Amino acid sequence: MGCPGCICGSDNRQVSSPPWPSGFGHVGDALPPEMVTRLFEGMRRVDGSGKAKGPSERVSQEQFTASMSHLLKGTAEEKSLVILNMISASGGPVKARDVHKFTEDLVGSVVHVLNYRRQLRGWSQKPPPGSPSRVQVLAAQLCSEMRLQGGGKLLGPQWLDRDCDRAVLEDWVFRAHHVATFLSLVIHQGFLLLRSSLELATLVPERQVDPQREFASILDVLSVIYINSHLPQERRLRWRLLFATELHGNSFAQLCGRIAHGGPCLVLLEDCDGHVFGGFASCSWEVKPQFQGDDRCFLLSISPSMAVYTCTGYNDHYMYLNQGQQTIPNGLGMGGQHGYFGLWIDVDFGKGHSKAKPTCTTYGSPQLSAQEDFQFQKMEVWAVGDAPKAEPVRKTRSILDIDPEARALLEASGRGRHSEGLREVPDEQ
Repeated sequence: MGCPGCICGSDNRQVSSPPWPSGFGHVGDALPPEMVTRLFEGMRRVDGSGKAKGPSERVSQEQFTASMSHLLKGTAEEKSLVILNMISASGGPVKARDVHKFTEDLVGSVVHVLNYRRQLRGWSQKPPPGSPSRVQVLAAQLCSEMRLQGGGKLLGPQWLDRDCDRAVLEDWVFRAHHVATFLSLVIHQGFLLLRSSLELATLVPERQVDPQREFASILDVLSVIYINSHLPQERRLRWRLLFATELHGNSFAQLCGRIAHGGPCLVLLEDCDGHVFGGFASCSWEVKPQFQGDDRCFLLSISPSMAVYTCTGYNDHYMYLNQGQQTIPNGLGMGGQHGYFGLWIDVDFGKGHSKAKPTCTTYGSPQLSAQEDFQFQKMEVWAVGDAPKAEPVRKTRSILDIDPEARALLEASGRGRHSEGLREVPDEQ
């Protein structure tokens, strides 16, 4: 908890709280110092009509209201005005590196405020030990959606000194919807304004795991938020664990038994080089020798970069799950073709491949794993949305009821029907 009248940073520095309108001094406890400062700087440069002006010493009620209106309900143009003031004291063009730093601060504030308000919904605020910072990874993904002047993308250090004017920021806010969503979350949860439990529930799904068998997931709250935003709307409220190697062992048979007929789900792996990736299966897995699924399926990467790869329309090789066959592959696959999947988990559990030269034909994805043929130690499968309704058990007729010749052959061999008189004869259809 922050001290009254100050913002306590992680290094125990004390920074004077900005002079907010009366009643909002508590915000310093809920948001990191850097985001509080950015919000204050952005607001004090706006007049009551929402236009930029010279900075004032404090944020008036009118400035606060105008800025909140822009950030929460405004157009991309109106949002970009406040964001530019949050980045630059001059309100003029800024460098791409300044936008990148703002994005890292914004993403970090999301984790901070969700943890402070106890709204993580069961997910960890930090990635597993040894994993790269998901704040930096997600910030890089958001910045990669920016179109710089001249049409280039912010994809590496060589672009950080490029200028970003108001038009670039406006296009970015329109294109990268997470920017506006995260600003809205920070404001709602930081200032406790216009709180909407439904919005938060669709942003951060409830984590459902047997409380007697808790475990550390390979996902943190930021990676969950990113993946969840790409799921169908009706699948975003809750994730239910179906399988985890940490709980259920390294067994392909266990995997099949736990995910078959379990509804739409996410398959996630961490290979031995630390890459985290997987795919979304849009319908229940079935063990059969044919491809299944539809064009709502996609492949994804979480680490070292975040990305989602949707269907190209080249073929319908969306999902594949098979075992016990001698002439065709046994394993779980998504995209590509037999022997050359975008994502493959072999029946010889613990190994797989991700092949793409240059991309997977079904999803347009690059190689997801560090090595084309990889080893993995961690795997998780999460069912998304409500559990599917159990189908009624259909009464099936014995082959001896259907085929008189089979019954006659059994009787001719002198072998009786041991179940005769012990079962109900199915109704004739």
